Amino acid sequence: MAGRTVWVRGLPAELPPDRVADKLTIHFLRSRNGGGEIADLRLLPGDPPCALITFEAPEVAQRILKAKNHTLSVGGKKYPLEVTAHVAEPGPDEVAGSR
Repeated sequence: MAGRTVWVRGLPAELPPDRVADKLTIHFLRSRNGGGEIADLRLLPGDPPCALITFEAPEVAQRILKAKNHTLSVGGKKYPLEVTAHVAEPGPDEVAGSR
């Protein structure tokens, strides 16, 4: 999943998780936002909540990261999102196989 996954922070904590997931899916599928096909979207509870979104293609994740301003619009409110690359720790097999 490395290179295809992004962290998304700034999610509205007051909304039901399924509604947030739907809004994130719509936002990150749209080509005007740099988006594309999503392989996986996971909401992670916490204060504040965040999401991990994995795209089908690494190029989509790179476009998402280059688009600096992502804003989620829900019910007339706007939530600025912080999108950063998800850097996974490589497992022992990945490190050994990379040389």
